[in-house]
Amino acid sequence: MGANSSLLSPESSDGTNHPAKLQLGDIPESCVALVLSYLDPPEICKLARLNRAFRAASSADFIWDAKLPLNYYHLVEKYLIKDPNKLGKNEIYSRLTRPVRFDAGNKEFWLDKRTGGLCLSISCKALTITGIDDRRYWNFIPTDESRFHTIAYLQQIWWLEVEGDIVFRFPTGSYSLLFKLRLGRFTKRPNRWASNHEGVHGWDIKPVKFQLSTPDGQHAVSKCFLDNKDTWVYHHVGDFVVDDSDKPTKVKFSLTQIDCTHTKGGLCVDSVLICPSNLVKDFKAL
Repeated sequence: MGANSSLLSPESSDGTNHPAKLQLGDIPESCVALVLSYLDPPEICKLARLNRAFRAASSADFIWDAKLPLNYYHLVEKYLIKDPNKLGKNEIYSRLTRPVRFDAGNKEFWLDKRTGGLCLSISCKALTITGIDDRRYWNFIPTDESRFHTIAYLQQIWWLEVEGDIVFRFPTGSYSLLFKLRLGRFTKRPNRWASNHEGVHGWDIKPVKFQLSTPDGQHAVSKCFLDNKDTWVYHHVGDFVVDDSDKPTKVKFSLTQIDCTHTKGGLCVDSVLICPSNLVKDFKAL
């Protein structure tokens, strides 16, 4: 019956007739892997620390194959290494959950650790901002508040126009686009950072307008008054749907307030975020 029959024998190793106890390490690796395949990645990683059997089982390719996006091979080949076959699926998942920079470091994407959904962030430096080259209107400010370590700060302007676009092979699904904004800036004081509202004006007169569009006719428009002083807020622009992960999707987006009857100032623009629609609440809670 083989070595495993000893587990069923009433005689234990010391010669007494007590049933032998089944240990976690005695469970076949294939069975452990099958159980792990039903869990979320963070749960799998926790159980992998139990013992060698669980650690070995957690690296089974079929577990991670189901959790990777359908076009993961393209993402790895284009942005990580030329031959994805050199990496195990668990290593691929691990690498893709860490931010992957591209476009001269002004854009990055990553997989959400829990769901495997693809998120993408676009730095303010990759946006087209009217007046950005004139320091009377805008300044790029270095800061650790941003994942890109730079924000765009508006001194004062009549015509607010911030535009951008992205061409990317998103996995199929529904996505939301959000602008990360704040009114006011922080200035360094002795031993602390202090909020500075000087220059914040004009945002309570007329709302700003957000837009997004795709070449296949998807379009979204939203408006709101900006009032979030001292706090970064993700402003939801709208949603779009990707039906084919094998083709690049182009998304155009904008933030405008072009009523020239008044000036506005004191706005910080950090980045634009694109994420699966079911993850929006996670970012808005930050």
